[in-house]
Amino acid sequence: MQSVTAEEIARTVLAVLVLIIPTTLVLRATGVPQRWAPALAVLRGMLQLAVLSIILTGVITDARLVALALVVMFAAAALTSARRLGTVRAHLPLVVAGMGTGIVVTLVVVFATGAIELSARYALAVGGIIIGNAMSTSTLAGRRLLQAADDRWDEIEGWLALGATPRQATLPISRHALHEALVPATDQTRTTGLVTLPGAFVGAIFGGISPLEAGRFQIVVLAGIMATAALTSAVVSLGLAPRLCRGDAALRSPSARPR
Repeated sequence: MQSVTAEEIARTVLAVLVLIIPTTLVLRATGVPQRWAPALAVLRGMLQLAVLSIILTGVITDARLVALALVVMFAAAALTSARRLGTVRAHLPLVVAGMGTGIVVTLVVVFATGAIELSARYALAVGGIIIGNAMSTSTLAGRRLLQAADDRWDEIEGWLALGATPRQATLPISRHALHEALVPATDQTRTTGLVTLPGAFVGAIFGGISPLEAGRFQIVVLAGIMATAALTSAVVSLGLAPRLCRGDAALRSPSARPR
């Protein structure tokens, strides 16, 4: 395993700090709220990756520790997504159900078919990618749904007044939220190799794997991301929408959700 020198670490930190500057300056100049949030996110990510890199030295070959790491990652992802949708207590069960469904189904198919070897290192790599995308999709689906409910609440109330059930009244916004949540994963998959080179593909090549094998690994990962996104967004959007009609104003109030 190739070691990293102190000089390489210093250059990495310098590049990260310099890249933060234009990000913060642009947000400050345009008057965007929470202008420091991206910079703090990068710094936090750098610190967390540094700690993770040290921890993984002893984790990546132990199946039990990998399983524990994936559980911790899932818990952190679910809490983050639920918090982005409003109060954690109100949204966490649905977020856990949605993310859990997408992640479990995808990982079972990926490893049960033998498309990717079931080993500690591959479970950690693929599991981490799938969990991260499930979190993003859950957040996007939920926020799109809540925003659509705000914009079209009169229409929903009209359907309810005509005798529609909560699920029937909110079905159009559920479909809209589901579609919007799938756009990033769809675009990423469609443009792979044409516009973008995915991280898993590049990382595999840098790790010494042949381009053909790296491509095989990447397409399985992309298909897994799509499946996870579809299942997660379906559970979140279809599960959350009817609850908006049951009198809990906090679920649909913009002031109750972090921006």
